[in-house]
Formats: sequence, structure tokens, C-alpha cells
Amino acid sequence: MEETVKAPRRHLRRLVGPVDLADRIERTKAFDGPVRVLAKAVRDRIRPGRLRNLLHGVPTGHPLHPAMAFVPLGCWASATLLDFTDVDPRAARILLAAGVGSAVPTAAAGLTDWSSLHREQQRVGFVHMLTNVTALGLFTASLLTRVRGGNGRLTALAGLGLASIGGYLGGHMAYRQAAGANHAEQVAHLVPLGWHDLCPLRDLPEGRPVARRLGYIQLFVLRQGDSVSVLADRCSHLAGPLHQGRVSVVDGEACVTCPWHGSTFRLRDGKVKHGPATAPQPCFQTRVRGDGVIQVRPGVDLNKA
Repeated sequence: MEETVKAPRRHLRRLVGPVDLADRIERTKAFDGPVRVLAKAVRDRIRPGRLRNLLHGVPTGHPLHPAMAFVPLGCWASATLLDFTDVDPRAARILLAAGVGSAVPTAAAGLTDWSSLHREQQRVGFVHMLTNVTALGLFTASLLTRVRGGNGRLTALAGLGLASIGGYLGGHMAYRQAAGANHAEQVAHLVPLGWHDLCPLRDLPEGRPVARRLGYIQLFVLRQGDSVSVLADRCSHLAGPLHQGRVSVVDGEACVTCPWHGSTFRLRDGKVKHGPATAPQPCFQTRVRGDGVIQVRPGVDLNKA
């Protein structure tokens, strides 16, 4: 008697994990309309300058939003934990209030970063924002309920659940989508020590940046008379091609601006002048050999800096 092998039930769907859901959010176009409008509004409202640089984290050399996010999340998690102890209820109220208050500047820094990301990153960031805004509303409601003499514990617990989802999506952006990571850091590890021939000086156009390859990496090269400035070509923000950017003078110093999101770097040492980039652009020392060949090596020329 032949055994009958039953085919798997097609109506049983494969279990979907959190990474699968985040990947689906990356691909969906349902949010593209509001994403486009909101991102433009943020960029128009917070123009390049000191405030925008501060919100990006340019002065600290690291994105500001992830560090600030620990404050409200820590306060809210602590307040929710205290709800299950015999501690004075005022302690939980203080923590909730601190979390609500610190959420505003945290959100401002996050929105500023988000407005200068790729569309796939912005889709995930938009849902990240929606969950955190809802969580903020729940924690605020919990705080108000407690101030009026009510309980508010379940509301805070629900808020912590949503904040955890938002935190996961934030981690997905940082670790899977590399938002906020330095996209030019690996350059120093790909170039051996010492001087390397790049190209003849006469082959470079005057005053117009071009791309040149040095082994595995692409370089931004700008000739100004007999002086040559060389940086890593891929922007440290999201790897935009700097050689397609605009060369200008910022605060009396020659700079290049990335064509993708407007990060501005000083030519002589790669220092960030304007975000969204927070990491400096890898810079190369240059010299012209007697036969007119340009040689480069990694690092800043201290005599120029």
C-alpha cells in the first residue's frame, strides 16, 4: 500500500521576523509622499549653519541623536520598572517628566539627520518616528494621569513597548543601513605606507576636481596651479562622489561640498565644515616629483594644517 505524502499547507505562511518587517518597510513606497514633504520641510526650516551642525553632531565628531536617545529611553524604562516596586511614586513621575522633556531635542536631532538620508533609510526612519511619537504621547498621558492622582502604569507600559519597537528600527538604520556610520574610514587601511605615484600633474585640469584611482580606492583630486589637494572621493556621510561636488570658499578656506546631501569638507585636511557628515574626510599628502608625477600618501601634511 503506497504512502500518501501530504503537501505542506500553503495557507500557513512563513513566520516573519523583525528583520523581515524592517526590510519590507525599506521597500514599501506607501510613505514616500509624506516622507518627501516632511524631509523638505525640515531642510527648509533648519538651514546649513551652526544650529544644523549642532543637531547633526559636527562639534562632537559623532551623530548627536543616538547618544541623546539614551536619555528619554532610560528615563522611561526606569520609571516603568519603578512602577513594580514600592518606591515613592514621585520618583516615577520625575523620570517620566525628564523623559518627556528630553524627547523634544532628541527628536529635533533625529529629524535633522533623517532629512539628509537615502529614501530607503527615510522610510524606516519615518516608521521609527511614528512609533516614538506615539510612545511619547502615551508617556505624556501617563504622566498627566499620575499628576491628577490616577495610576497610569498600563499606559507607560504600552509606551515602553512602542519605544522598544522604535529603538529596534533605529538600530536597523544604524547597523543594517549604515545611517550615521563613517563611509570613508576604511580608506586608511587600503593604502600602504609611503609615497605612491598618482598621475602626471599636466594631466589634471586647472581648478576642476576629478576622480583618480589609487589601487582599490577612488580619490578626489583638485589642481590649483602647482598645488594639488587630494581627499578620499567617497563622502564620509553616505559615500557620495565628492569629485562631482562644488568647490567654494567657506570662512576664508577652500572647501568641497558633496553633491548628494551637502556635507562640506576643508580641502587642506578634510575637516567637516558643515554636516550632515560628522567624520572628517580622509586626506592625503601630496608632492610633485622632478619629472612632474604627483605622489600621494595617507595623512595630513602638518606644515599645511
